[in-house]
Amino acid sequence: MENSWLRNIIEKLELIFDFKKINSPSKKIINRVGEIKINIEQLNIQDPLTEKNLKDIIDLIVEKKFLDLIKITNRQLIIDFETTKVFHKNLNMQINKNILTKTDYILWRECKKNVWLKIHKPEIYNTAELSEFEKQIIETGNEVEKVARQLFPTGILIEGRGEEAQEKTKRLLDVGRPAGRPTFVLFQPEFLKDHFLAACDILELNPDGTYNIYEVKSTTDVDKKTHYHDLAFQVNLLEKCGLKIKKASVIHLNSEYVRQGEIEIHKLFKIEDVTEVVESIKEGVLAEMVLGLTYLNQEDEPKDYCDCIYKGRSNHCSTFAYSNPKVPAYGVHDISRIGASKAKLQELIDVGIFELQDVPEDMELSVTQKNQIKAHVQDKIFKDAVTIQKELDMLDFPLYFLDYETFPCAIPRFDGFSPYQQIPFQYSLYVLSASSGPVLSLPNGVKGDSPKSQPQHFEFIFTENTDPSLEFLTSLRSHIGDVGTIIVWNKKFECKINEQLAERNPDYTLFIEVVNARVYDLMDIFSMQWYVHKDFKGKVSIKNILPVLVPELSYKDLEIQEGGTASQRWNEISQGNVGEAEKQKIIKDLKIYCGLDTYAMYAIWKHLTYLGS
Repeated sequence: MENSWLRNIIEKLELIFDFKKINSPSKKIINRVGEIKINIEQLNIQDPLTEKNLKDIIDLIVEKKFLDLIKITNRQLIIDFETTKVFHKNLNMQINKNILTKTDYILWRECKKNVWLKIHKPEIYNTAELSEFEKQIIETGNEVEKVARQLFPTGILIEGRGEEAQEKTKRLLDVGRPAGRPTFVLFQPEFLKDHFLAACDILELNPDGTYNIYEVKSTTDVDKKTHYHDLAFQVNLLEKCGLKIKKASVIHLNSEYVRQGEIEIHKLFKIEDVTEVVESIKEGVLAEMVLGLTYLNQEDEPKDYCDCIYKGRSNHCSTFAYSNPKVPAYGVHDISRIGASKAKLQELIDVGIFELQDVPEDMELSVTQKNQIKAHVQDKIFKDAVTIQKELDMLDFPLYFLDYETFPCAIPRFDGFSPYQQIPFQYSLYVLSASSGPVLSLPNGVKGDSPKSQPQHFEFIFTENTDPSLEFLTSLRSHIGDVGTIIVWNKKFECKINEQLAERNPDYTLFIEVVNARVYDLMDIFSMQWYVHKDFKGKVSIKNILPVLVPELSYKDLEIQEGGTASQRWNEISQGNVGEAEKQKIIKDLKIYCGLDTYAMYAIWKHLTYLGS
């Protein structure tokens, strides 16, 4: 791999001089004959630049092609355009095999090889199934786009994809604005030109013959990393098709909107004009589009690592393991929050360090990161039993082990809710009195050995398509007494839900204030590093802690195994999308899952109490 300073040079060259222009098929470049001279001194790079260094740079930038166009002399980089006709002839031969879609372009910017595999080896790309969370994102995006169309009530939806949609788009654009129609708007018009393909969310014809393009996003703000490039791709493509784009905008949800009565569509969304930014990056994006198309049309599979090699595990592409067979399943990419320390991860990768045991002891890392590595390398458990016991001794009986299940609704479903504000639809509560409570079996449906004494269990689940807040609070207050500690996992989340419940139900404000004042976060014992186990793998989620400390309890045999699935299943029954038999099965599965979440806290607490005895 090249040195970090070399990568820095590449980035500066791309930003300052836009070498990717040599791949541009524009007439401006094709017809040009002569030279472009770049003064290397302008780069202000401290490291010495040799001719070999510079050739390596250009070699990387243009994918090891077209080096005959480049020469270096007197600390100047010279791009010779005498041979551009041959160059572009070869380029056109390469790029007429596949189509680069807008979606694949965005993916290409994240990881080039991943998209190449998607096109050329789909059996590898498709091996990873979408998670419930990913499915929910897609469904949410479709829902938000559909609602956003109400901003343009006379718009025409072009259904379907492919040639039929492209032909219909062309016919409608040729006809133009129908007589008597004040505006002319198309939803999902599709364009294909020069092997680039995209469908626009919303395209609006202006009276002067220009067009406004709108990209609908289900986010609550503009993502500078992707949204600008998404629009720039579309603008380039539409201009290739002969359309003049006047304005480019992002339509996204307004996080400050609170529903009261019917949805106020113009308050629900914000329309941000990003034309200036899109114009500023448009030319560079066009160059990337050509590079991307050229890359994807390589017949031979690209060698070496994929682009995700410098990212933390959670940001790896779906084909990372295939492209990086020498990277261990658990290693430096899994160091806690290493993705937020890109320079540190790159420092390790550039010198070939992938295993945790090879991380230098003197490397500057956080306490959590160092403990994670030390526990793995030394194969030891680190626990501060004294501090843990002091924490537990401060808890007042009865102990209430509490967990919520919620649904993040992008389009506010009920009054008093904002975009993505969580709808609390279920809770599970285990209550342990000072005398350890009555003898009960394990949660119904959960496998494992039953302790001799267990806490008492209460639960609530709301399944109708109305606001569950009041019933939720009424039930909760009936089960939580005036004294005792309320134990949760991730205090910030549960307390935030409580505050929002009180905002919608002011009569419960005092109750919620008292409840939140009594909340203790059991996760703190692990996030504060008082208990470190190598099998936690640097994580403090209850899903990581439970199987290590209480292996007889497991989520793996449950129909619902994580919160994303729980949310989706509840949404299905509340929206009436399943039959009665399936509804009752989902309700049962939800109760088992949420019940285990709270019983797990009790089991972990019990394990911790043994440390001091």
